[in-house]
Amino acid sequence: MNNYPFTVSERFMRYVQIDTQSDPTATRFPSTEKQKNLSVLLANELRTMGLTEVETDEWGYVYATIPATTTKTDVPVICFCSHIDTAPDCSGTGVKPILHHNYDGTAIQLPDDPNQVLSPKNHPYLNELIGCDIITASGTTLLGADDKAGVAIIMDLANYLIQHPEVAHGKIRILFTPDEEVGRGVEQVNMSKLGAQYGYTLDGGERGSLEGETFSADGVTITINGISAHPGYAKNKMINAIKLAAEFLASLPKNTWSPETTSEREGFVHPMSIDGQLEKATIRFIIRDFDTAVLKSHEQRLKQLLDDVIAKYPGSSATFEVKEQYRNMHEVLVKVPFVLDFASQAMERAGVKPRPMLIRGGTDGSRLSFMGLPCPNLFTGEMAIHSKLEYVAVQDMEYAVKTLVHLAQIWEEQGSGK
Repeated sequence: MNNYPFTVSERFMRYVQIDTQSDPTATRFPSTEKQKNLSVLLANELRTMGLTEVETDEWGYVYATIPATTTKTDVPVICFCSHIDTAPDCSGTGVKPILHHNYDGTAIQLPDDPNQVLSPKNHPYLNELIGCDIITASGTTLLGADDKAGVAIIMDLANYLIQHPEVAHGKIRILFTPDEEVGRGVEQVNMSKLGAQYGYTLDGGERGSLEGETFSADGVTITINGISAHPGYAKNKMINAIKLAAEFLASLPKNTWSPETTSEREGFVHPMSIDGQLEKATIRFIIRDFDTAVLKSHEQRLKQLLDDVIAKYPGSSATFEVKEQYRNMHEVLVKVPFVLDFASQAMERAGVKPRPMLIRGGTDGSRLSFMGLPCPNLFTGEMAIHSKLEYVAVQDMEYAVKTLVHLAQIWEEQGSGK
């Protein structure tokens, strides 16, 4: 690919200017209609390139096929997947991407908000990007590299393979999803239509990151019921649900068991929201651990803390509802280790050192893996995600394109002899 004029950065800078922010409070799917604007654009570009079986459906998914060029009949169908939505944590409206050529290692002050300064001191990966071309937003929005970097990488891969039919590869399916950032990305995926045996999400960070393990995740909703009474005549009658909720939250450990006090393989219990009135208060938690079996012990401990508080106030009550969210993809990938091995080999062929990593979170690949599509996560270069300081290096995206080209070839070489 030495002489290939990459299109990834140009595509990326166009895509990030399309507002596709998802909404965690919405009950519809996709959560915001504007995500479909990018879906339609991508589908049209894929058709223009010459891909087949291109469609975008009522849910905002994009499906497409890069036709096989191999004569082998035993090559599995693989899928490359990225999500089109951006996080609700930071504005995605009016994104103005800025290309900083030949980064020199100094701090970058973003022009629309001088208080937003991207520096190697706080973002040490920048030290590895000296001499690279870095894209940021202007300081008032996120950039959208999560995950439009992945989208642009897959689009450039498609462009390259269509232009170079001499590169032998099997059938490749492309999938772009909405609503990943609000945990619903694969909720309406038609797996029969997708028709792939193995997959890779493009939603990772620094160059070479290779992620085959995520948290397992549950959500817990606690509803505390108090007793209402007129505040002027409430003595020995009123039980204030808001106060019970506060007492319960205050009983959580201060130095452990939370996102702000854990790292690496440590799990946590995290209150995400509270909504309360005198008679009823609702608290929503996320429960995370790499060991799925440990989720239950986290939940039992949390319920015991709740029961201890409720027991102090006769007449009060509480409900404790657990909902499964996603599971550690490692439980699936450990049975098909070649899926990760092929990705590692592809990186090495592309001149990239693999960096096996854990994801202290989840991806579309977490759920896809348990839906029958073993699906680890590969690097895109997206960094400082969900913030106004989000950035990506052009060269990282180009190396990701190279990696996918080699990965497609490796699957063709191995065939069913994996």
